[in-house]
Amino acid sequence: MTRIGVLSDTHGLLDARVLEHFKDVDEIWHAGDIGSDDVLRRLREFKPTRAVFGNMDGGEVRYSLSEFYRFRVEDVNVLMTHIGGYPGHYNPWLIPWFRKSLEAKMTNDQSQMSNVIDLFVCGHSHILKVQYDSLFKFLTMNPGAAGKQGWQPCQTLLRFTIDGSQIKDLEVIELERK
Repeated sequence: MTRIGVLSDTHGLLDARVLEHFKDVDEIWHAGDIGSDDVLRRLREFKPTRAVFGNMDGGEVRYSLSEFYRFRVEDVNVLMTHIGGYPGHYNPWLIPWFRKSLEAKMTNDQSQMSNVIDLFVCGHSHILKVQYDSLFKFLTMNPGAAGKQGWQPCQTLLRFTIDGSQIKDLEVIELERK
């Protein structure tokens, strides 16, 4: 079992409460708009951290990360990017990847299994949303915004467990804006 903490859109602010809520996770995933090299460094010093850059990231953050990150945790294939969208409203450049994933799942072609996406993680909208995509057959997660920039009424995070091929024990964490 691997416990995961997911956040996005910190925009240079790493609220101490985030670290408190992520103290028992095994990994942290940041879906972009980190905002400063200091935030990324502090996350990496705290826990193993996977991250992508966002459209507002510049300098050190942008040069040290990629726009898309494909990886596997236990038996779950993950694709993470900052600007992704949600079922029925994805950014068009992602659709070919999603089609390849669906084709690999439907044909069970072992040579194409590296194309499979089981979990799609993105940020950007500042809107927390977890939704299963019944067309492409994967779970989408957007943790909302962990920073204070924007219009959202509270800061949000996600925490969940990957156990083999199962994604379970999902928790939504809301932090009152101070």
